[in-house]
Amino acid sequence: MEFFMKKLVLKNDWIGKNPVIRIEFPYDFQLKEMVKQFPGCNWDTRRRVWWVAYSDERISEMLSYFKGKAWLDYSELKKVELPKTFSDLPVLADFLAIEISKFADWMRNRRYSESTIKNYTGGLALFFRFTGNKSPEIISNEDLESFHKNYIISRKFSASFQSLVINAVKLYFSNRLKRKLDPKEIERPKNPRILPHVLSKVEVKRILEAHQNVKHRTMLSLIYACGLRRSELLNIKIRDIDSGRGMLLIRQGKGKKDRMVPLSERILNLLREYYKYEKPKEYLFEGETIGTKYSEGSLQKVLKTALQKAGIGKRVTLHWFRHSYATHLLESGTDLRYIQELLGHKSSKTTEIYTHVSQKSLGRIKSPFDDL
Repeated sequence: MEFFMKKLVLKNDWIGKNPVIRIEFPYDFQLKEMVKQFPGCNWDTRRRVWWVAYSDERISEMLSYFKGKAWLDYSELKKVELPKTFSDLPVLADFLAIEISKFADWMRNRRYSESTIKNYTGGLALFFRFTGNKSPEIISNEDLESFHKNYIISRKFSASFQSLVINAVKLYFSNRLKRKLDPKEIERPKNPRILPHVLSKVEVKRILEAHQNVKHRTMLSLIYACGLRRSELLNIKIRDIDSGRGMLLIRQGKGKKDRMVPLSERILNLLREYYKYEKPKEYLFEGETIGTKYSEGSLQKVLKTALQKAGIGKRVTLHWFRHSYATHLLESGTDLRYIQELLGHKSSKTTEIYTHVSQKSLGRIKSPFDDL
């Protein structure tokens, strides 16, 4: 009788952009075998959890299957609403979800960044759903051309999203199935040239001083003070700070490159104040669990709160601080070559875009209107 009272806890989870139901329970061999045999159930080797693809009917199916065998606790399971742009496509088939999970493992083994893995698996899942869950073995160039024309173009998705999805599909087929998809009808779009968003020094100061919490203030300040990307800030470990030399080592930034950036005495003093107060163990900025890094979502909330407190209505993102850092350096006379090195740009052309938003450069131009 004891066996029948064992409990399975169902929770929401995601594989890429696809909702799944995670099944949690303390290890029990008989219960594991029962879960394993549920139709469409899969084991995620990386996260070590069982899961099934999400659908509104799935709970009823599981209640029927486990009736009299185990008790299902689905109190934490919430209804998932798919984005309207994708809601007309069929739910991803279980066998394709497994394929995408294997593709994610393949990319992870080759040290692709987690953000790339997330974007590529989401794009690949969208393509598979568009094909009506066709088996990859029978997917052709015509399928990709149809997806491009009748979904991406007709729904006016951005050029960057178009490139992302096509790259994901081509990478999957060339490296997982050893088959090349290269449709002649698809031309790669030119990415629009968008100027970076830049804050004034007054606006930066208001945002950075908005928080009384020393941890929140230090995180935002360090992003601006060193021109960091969000992921670079969250990956900093205590050993990466050389206070004697006033340098910060950024490990494996974009493009898997290390770089050094200088730390001013003012930011070092703020870091010392923060360290005395928080005493992190491994990562410079840790989450609620000691030794684990602060989450991206929580950092985003820190910025949102600071903007509200500072009374700034612009839709500022964390990357605006990096753009502002580069632009303010340029305006203060720093050579573009040094700015390129500090930002970790591979090409000088990437750095040159800041000349188009610098007040120092544009402000010197006299309008012919003034001579009338």
